[in-house]
Amino acid sequence: MPATLSLTKLLFFISTLFLLLALPAISAAVEPVYTGFRSQYAIQGYDTVAYFTQNQAVRGDTEFQSEWQDTLWLFSSAKHKALFDANPEAYAPQYGGYCAYAMADGKAVRVDPTAFSVIDDKLYLNFSRRIQSRWEADSSSFIERANPHWMTLLSGQ
Repeated sequence: MPATLSLTKLLFFISTLFLLLALPAISAAVEPVYTGFRSQYAIQGYDTVAYFTQNQAVRGDTEFQSEWQDTLWLFSSAKHKALFDANPEAYAPQYGGYCAYAMADGKAVRVDPTAFSVIDDKLYLNFSRRIQSRWEADSSSFIERANPHWMTLLSGQ
């Protein structure tokens, strides 16, 4: 009987410890700009201005980089860097570069930089091209649902 009691106490202690350690992470705010686990660059190093000027995903070059919101942004040309530097909010992706489709459900999910839409002069990225198709079927509804979730995730509440 004493061995069972001590095992029960140990399991209770471990469960309690796990909850205490996990709760701050659950309520913590997301990073304002998504970089991914293996990248230090916004949009995994893609040129955010190219989505607007070329309507395509173009890899940036470390020769042309800026820092904004404590994150490095790469560009494919000096011209794109200058455009971003003059007005970063105009070119930065919505929801910090997290998946716009998932944000509609309040989730901060990684993206495929080639799965994108520019709607009303705003850049939206998605998890994959398959998800992109779903997003495009009703983007205005997804945007309406995602906007308040982004503010909540950003504030950590």
